[in-house]
Amino acid sequence: LCVWCSCARGCAPSLTKMGSSLPLPTYPQLIMLSIGMLAVLLGLLVLALHLLCRSCERSGVKVRKAREVEDLQHGGGVASMERPDGEDCLDVIIVGAGVAGSALAHTLGRDGRRVFVIERDLSEPDRIVGELLQPGGYLKLMELGLEDCVENIDAQRVLGYALFKDGKNTKIGYPLEGYGLDVAGRSFHNGRFVQNMRKKAASLPTVSIEQGTVLSLIESNNMVKGVRYRVPNGEELEVYAPLTIVCDGCFSNLRHALCTSKPEIPSCFVGLILENCKLPYANHGHVIIANPSPILCYPISSTEVRCLVDFPGKKVPSIANGDMANHLRNIVAPQLPKQLQGPFLAAVQKGNIRTMPNKSMPALPLPRPGALLMGDAFNMRHPLTGGGMTVALSDIVVLRDLIQPLQNFQDATRLCNYMEKFYTLRKPVASTINTLAGALYKVFCASPDLAMREMQQACFDYLSLGGVFSSGPVALLSGLNPRPMSLVAHFFAVAGYGVCRLLLPFPSPRRFWLGACLLMGAANIIFPIIKGEGIKQMFFPVILPACYRKPPCDTPKKSMLNSFCQNGSVS
Repeated sequence: LCVWCSCARGCAPSLTKMGSSLPLPTYPQLIMLSIGMLAVLLGLLVLALHLLCRSCERSGVKVRKAREVEDLQHGGGVASMERPDGEDCLDVIIVGAGVAGSALAHTLGRDGRRVFVIERDLSEPDRIVGELLQPGGYLKLMELGLEDCVENIDAQRVLGYALFKDGKNTKIGYPLEGYGLDVAGRSFHNGRFVQNMRKKAASLPTVSIEQGTVLSLIESNNMVKGVRYRVPNGEELEVYAPLTIVCDGCFSNLRHALCTSKPEIPSCFVGLILENCKLPYANHGHVIIANPSPILCYPISSTEVRCLVDFPGKKVPSIANGDMANHLRNIVAPQLPKQLQGPFLAAVQKGNIRTMPNKSMPALPLPRPGALLMGDAFNMRHPLTGGGMTVALSDIVVLRDLIQPLQNFQDATRLCNYMEKFYTLRKPVASTINTLAGALYKVFCASPDLAMREMQQACFDYLSLGGVFSSGPVALLSGLNPRPMSLVAHFFAVAGYGVCRLLLPFPSPRRFWLGACLLMGAANIIFPIIKGEGIKQMFFPVILPACYRKPPCDTPKKSMLNSFCQNGSVS
């Protein structure tokens, strides 16, 4: 163009004679044109260098991978699965295939997501917790299309609870009016239930499950790109996806990178199976308010009853030297209903005694682009109320509804900001169940404080009143009505009922003082739990900006480019 401009100015007279109307550029225009041509040449040079560098990098990756494979063949090294261009091979990596991981894999796979699940051990789990699914959790299971996972495992319907204290007992039914005939709680062997969920997830063509131990997250520029894991033959592999969801349970080794909270151990469960045992109330969970802490019994099959004895603190009597068996025979057995004492002693004699630490941990996420934490790895509460699976399934429903509009998860930073909405929306349900579990456990534990003993008795008597006094709290416990304000109202109604018991029929200064101590003790129980859960997140989520965040979508620039690619022009 510069040459043409120069020639045009030199040949202007002849062109004019020929009658050409070609305009003649001025010298400033010539300068600008020259600069433009230099910019174009410089851009072409940079593009050529970029393509050359990418070619060298790919050659280096192939050589490096060949060397790694050669090292593995000689007995050492780590094999790295080359990341696909654009990370299009997978949509989601899920670490863990327990209740949360399997249900999430099935949910995402059914929506067409390409899911890769890594589970440490794919054999049937053998656990003493995770065996009671509340009616609220069963409703979520139905919503996810997984209700058939409780079939063919001899699962038992659970219709409510029975409370035992000092020789007295009361029965509390779930408020199931208005729900379908099939809606109720379910109790079962945890391993059978998990295996059914794994099979259901693996039946989808977009879901792949592999056995392996995840060693670490793969990070780049403070973004999680995938995971590094070891398969059973010792080979170490890497897999990449735009989103990694960690659901590796209460013993998670990846939790520290994705949340700031640390688990506490308020107590331990000692578990036994009572065989051929008939419970005082069929199809009910049984809570024995014992000394020093409660005992749970519920059916897990047509011939077996799970008995969980709570031990406050981190230590339990030794099983090996017989201290545990002696404690169960001499201290625990006499506090059980007579109908359960014979099967309980037979189970102790049989010797199949298991222990499990009970962990509690509030949900305090540390948002990281490309990663999400869920299940017991993220949030735990005391298992007294059996709310863990209900919270996990409820979280999956919330997450599914949030990400369904998204075509992919490539924009990790914007997706991370959007996922703060998940942490906000899950809070009312999760915090209600968490708070109730922690508060009930503290109330049901024996205490030398006279005011707390009065609170425990008030709780038992309040639930024995029936009507709204029992249906309200049990609706909270079962996940059918997980409302934080309802929880606080019932908790302080119990405390107020306890104060009225003390002051009637004849109040005295001592009784007034004891009532004040009872109210103070109730506040000391529930307010720290609420503070740990987050007051604004629990009671006022609608005032948080994250509640109104919209899903990330294509920018106008990207949409214009897509339009140009499809139509060949931009209007």
